[in-house]
Amino acid sequence: MQLTSWVGIFFWGFLLVYGAMMYWLSPRTVTIGGFFNGEDSAGRKASPFLLTTSIFISWIFAKSVTNAANLGAEFGLVGGLAYATYWLSIPLCGLVIYRLRRHFGATGMVQFLTSHYGRAAALAFTAAILIRLFNEVWSNTAVVGGYYGESGSIEFIGAALLFTGVTLAYSLRGGLRSSILTDAAQAAIFVVALVAVLGLVLPQHSPAELASTSNWALNAGVDLLLVACLQLVSYPFHDPVLTDRGFISEEKGMLKAFGVAGVLGFFAILAFSLIGVHADLVGVAASGNVPAELARTLGLAALVVMTIVMISAAGSTLDSTFSSLAKLVGRELPALAGKDLGRKALGVGMSTMVLFALFGNLPMLAGTDILKATTISGTMVMGLAPVFVLHGLVAPTRAGFHLSFWTGLGLGIALTLGWIPAGWAIGDGKYALLLGTNLYGLLLCTALYLLPGWLLRPTTRSVA
Repeated sequence: MQLTSWVGIFFWGFLLVYGAMMYWLSPRTVTIGGFFNGEDSAGRKASPFLLTTSIFISWIFAKSVTNAANLGAEFGLVGGLAYATYWLSIPLCGLVIYRLRRHFGATGMVQFLTSHYGRAAALAFTAAILIRLFNEVWSNTAVVGGYYGESGSIEFIGAALLFTGVTLAYSLRGGLRSSILTDAAQAAIFVVALVAVLGLVLPQHSPAELASTSNWALNAGVDLLLVACLQLVSYPFHDPVLTDRGFISEEKGMLKAFGVAGVLGFFAILAFSLIGVHADLVGVAASGNVPAELARTLGLAALVVMTIVMISAAGSTLDSTFSSLAKLVGRELPALAGKDLGRKALGVGMSTMVLFALFGNLPMLAGTDILKATTISGTMVMGLAPVFVLHGLVAPTRAGFHLSFWTGLGLGIALTLGWIPAGWAIGDGKYALLLGTNLYGLLLCTALYLLPGWLLRPTTRSVA
């Protein structure tokens, strides 16, 4: 799309108007409780409705809807179901956080690890979080850039950076409170636009046609479905965009919000994968961004609506990423060192937002595959599953945490570098080795976590 065309001017204008609208919706939050915990000016916690919509749209990443459509084009409904399965980790995460809060006094994930597994465990976990949040920056801005130009083009880079800038502007204004309030608007925009997009393509096919591209075989996407089933027990715990929201409201209300948001997210992602199924049926060439390619073939109206879907989805995730980064660096890392920065935490948090906005786009400039931000990071953190899900089953030990965590991280790195032996593959599909690594790795991490606790005398006392 050329910047000199009236269509290009409209698209650039829309991006600016979107940013201005989100800035207007954002409150000017100056309290610590509002910036880091999402409280309003009177110190009240987020309502159940706001919490539900925030969880729902914050996990509908731009990369996620793009991946869902890409997998729908590649594997049919099997691919869509495989990716949608990740959203079932949201109710699981809610249940785990509910249990940790009720029975173990958790007030945050970093605090919980510090209290029960020691500071070294909390630091290792924090490093994993920072990697995750770094990935969230570039993987979402790259999707938005794809609607303005080819990867690596001036239009692509310019749109991605402009989108980053407008999101950063309103995130700096209100932190987590700003993110939660704008999430409600972004969720509404996303749902309306999603219905509009589906209305353009679904009437062209019968249910039988939509199901015809699926092949329920291990080498036809079922291997990825099984990977998702394995990763959903660990994947949510290294995402503060999700877990931060588990500690800012009353426990039972939080649990309900996580359950509703997870179910809604599952069906939203599954529905969007039908865009990819349609693209396959009409012969749209496979690419790294099927929704954008399809929208261009359907005309200007479809491209506008699809762009709105992606910007609203990417914006909700990116502003949540910035607020989580601010809390992590401004509040939680100093707490690990035994310090409370007070109001200085606001400045530290804002500075962190700016730094990640600048450096977090470097992989986008290099053209990294956005699906890797999900499958690889999900493998690296498999060792978190036994730590959070099985906590209390045996005596919590520092050794158990580190054996599980570092084994999972090592296997994820080995998979990325091609060091996992071929004999670990399950089946012969595209994700055969990924499936084997996650299955055997999860079993190994679980055993390594439980073993030190079993060797100690029965106790419910935590290790300081």
